Amino acid sequence: MRAAMATAEVDDDVLGADPTAVRLESEVATIMGKEAGLFVPSGTMGNLISVLVHCDKRGSEVILGDNSHIHIYENGGISTIGGVHPRPVKNNDDGTMDINSIEAAIRDPRGEIVYPTTRLICLENSHANTGGRCLSAEYTDKVGELAKKHGLKLHIDGARIFNASVALGVPVNRLVQAADSVSVCLSKGLGAPVGSVIVGSKSFISKARILRKTLGGGMRQLGFICAAAFVALKENVAKLEGDHKKAKMLAEGLNQIKGLRVNVAAVETNIIFFDILEGSKLTAEKLYNNLEEHGVLVMPEGPYRMRIVLHHQISSSDVHYTLSCFQQAFNGVHEENGNQV
Repeated sequence: MRAAMATAEVDDDVLGADPTAVRLESEVATIMGKEAGLFVPSGTMGNLISVLVHCDKRGSEVILGDNSHIHIYENGGISTIGGVHPRPVKNNDDGTMDINSIEAAIRDPRGEIVYPTTRLICLENSHANTGGRCLSAEYTDKVGELAKKHGLKLHIDGARIFNASVALGVPVNRLVQAADSVSVCLSKGLGAPVGSVIVGSKSFISKARILRKTLGGGMRQLGFICAAAFVALKENVAKLEGDHKKAKMLAEGLNQIKGLRVNVAAVETNIIFFDILEGSKLTAEKLYNNLEEHGVLVMPEGPYRMRIVLHHQISSSDVHYTLSCFQQAFNGVHEENGNQV
């Protein structure tokens, strides 16, 4: 990636003249089956721009999952910057929202004197907070049909859309066929140092380009960053299946450790959530500190809940090492408890 960055052909992307950025945007759009694309510095900005393009009037409302990334982890940007009101619908354990619940959340236009106006539905695939669960093409189609029925748009937060494609064995363009726009992250499972590409119609991207500049996301010689993303796109998609297999292996190993509980069946991609059982004398914070001392980085999600995400630079031997670190941490607690007794 660094070699590609050093030799990248560049120009002024704010003026639309950077050839490497243009090629990357076109490539991602083609892969996704959409007309055009736009590189943005982050997935958060990609989602924000997409929502604001679709909800171009303040007081618009977007229906989205109560456990979705846009709703929880993006600083409420759609509200604070765009004046867009979120209408959360409960996410199921598999990352979906009930179709009937989505339809029930759509505002009756006859009540616009008092209600916000529903203009957009957002999905997330794979769904990070439910453990990287994958939304099927059939489910997404149903949501798309519902959106069209009510004159709404559909946006997909596809931060890990390639993971979903590989896990489901379905071409990525099929997974987003029903969507009016998609935010595609290149810096997560694919391993680029930075960046996402949003895709949609030519008119959508024209509006998105203006908003990107407004938000400070317009950059000049962008090609050197896009060159690294090209490498990620070309070389690392094929590695995702291995990430998923290693995640499954790690989940199965963790579930065998006394004091931990993992829903192994729910591990579909590269994300694992696990719970520390009561009585183990370990909290997520204590376990985090213990693992960090051994070079294993995980993310606490609550007092007794943690998250692990794998990527292509994690080897099978790294998985075995990680399991040994977990085992030592819990063995140490058991020994300490025994000494106290």
